[in-house]
Amino acid sequence: SLRLILARELGSNLATPMFLIDATGTLVFYNEAAELLIGKPFAELGEIPALEFGEVLQLSDSDGSTLRRRDTPAGIAFFEQRPSHKLVMATGYDGVRRHVGVTAYPLFGAADDMHGVLTVFWEARTPRGEI
Repeated sequence: SLRLILARELGSNLATPMFLIDATGTLVFYNEAAELLIGKPFAELGEIPALEFGEVLQLSDSDGSTLRRRDTPAGIAFFEQRPSHKLVMATGYDGVRRHVGVTAYPLFGAADDMHGVLTVFWEARTPRGEI
């Protein structure tokens, strides 16, 4: 999809961590900035089902309760086709547990067909390092 190609090009030039999921539910890209929080280079991981990717990250609410994939910002953007934002706990491939702010939104083309989901995220900190 041209929209995913353009979104990938944008992500390749950003210092903001981001990843892309295509319309079939496959993680197709994350940028170099995201590698630090995910804990593994995309070149090493490659394209994988977003469900498998999400299982590794072990997303949970700040209180520790596990989030269903459909209830994550990327899941809401994918299944409900609307933007979503949430502070979550995530564990990267490096085993480090982090507070992460996540914003995801669907990528639409002509005639409102969804081409995928773009998700930006960052380690969430207050000035004192707490959420």
